[in-house]
Amino acid sequence: MIYVFIFFVILCVLISLFINLYPAFGGNPSKSQNEVYKKLDNYVKGKFVNQVPTKLNMSLSDYFSLMKESISGSKDRNPAGQVSVSEIDWNKIKSEEDNLTWFGHSAFLLSIDNKKLLVDPMLGPVASPVSFAGSKRYSEDMLHIIDRMPPIDAVFITHDHYDHLDYPSIRKLKDKVSHFFVPYGVSAHLIRWGVAKEKITEFNWWDETEFQGLTVAFTPSKHFSGRGLFNRDTTLWGGWVILGRGTRFYTSGDGGYDTHFKEIGKKYGPFDISLIEGGQYDRRWSWVHMTPEQAVQADLDVNGKNMMLIHWGAFTLAYHGWTEPIERALVEAKKAELNLIAPKIGETVRLTGELSVPVSSWWKM
Repeated sequence: MIYVFIFFVILCVLISLFINLYPAFGGNPSKSQNEVYKKLDNYVKGKFVNQVPTKLNMSLSDYFSLMKESISGSKDRNPAGQVSVSEIDWNKIKSEEDNLTWFGHSAFLLSIDNKKLLVDPMLGPVASPVSFAGSKRYSEDMLHIIDRMPPIDAVFITHDHYDHLDYPSIRKLKDKVSHFFVPYGVSAHLIRWGVAKEKITEFNWWDETEFQGLTVAFTPSKHFSGRGLFNRDTTLWGGWVILGRGTRFYTSGDGGYDTHFKEIGKKYGPFDISLIEGGQYDRRWSWVHMTPEQAVQADLDVNGKNMMLIHWGAFTLAYHGWTEPIERALVEAKKAELNLIAPKIGETVRLTGELSVPVSSWWKM
């Protein structure tokens, strides 16, 4: 027994050392940062909390069902082959008109008032701190497109999960970006990865600022955070409002459905375009992510004139079919008489004038 005990002690020490020394896990907020956070209403006992009480509380049967589905698999959880990426029109992206280019999942390049903005630029091949484990991207590795991007005025991060905040992407981007806007605590990751502290601004929910003529605000979501075994909820999560002269934009970030969407709509709506998460849902974590039907309702709540579904199309992080989110969302949007756009990965959508993107059902491979 003593040898088993020693083995487990050594194993725990090695795991702890790996997490602390391997840069992809990121950093931890400093003592001075935590002292600031202690004064916040949404920070309790060293952790950020949601506006309503939440807890990931799965039963023993839930864990058994997860294990069973992980082993047996589920129909159509992954594409039959590699998902193609449209040839990116860099001239359109670099033009002065407002536009949006989706890179799959929750990553996209936004141009408003000729400011080039990247949101959750997860362009790496795997949603994991290590290359040999985790969900692999459906399409080709997209890190190379960073080399073709114009100078980026700002990067916006919604939270620090691996499918949104990607170490290889940030390392490749950091010298191309003028400024980073992040939730409280996330600066610790970026600083560890070589981003200068003075290039980072942290936000709490409802914080607002002006940036090069744009109004920028960080809004609540119902989710959680963490990149390691011991730092869950030590950083904040949320969505972003970006208001320009001609385009009022909102993205939800990750999170379940609740009354905060109506609060956001009342304070900042209407929005010309809203990007709402509606994938990677499951009954066993129903408060963590929205179903497609809830995503459509969230868009109605924030008063979004046009909607795009995100958090799908690049990685398998749940047990539903990979195309199920968009197919269910299209049905629900039709019922609600809502304009839901579904561009191809890599396609650039003009945001000026009437927004019309024919649904090509490109996901039917």
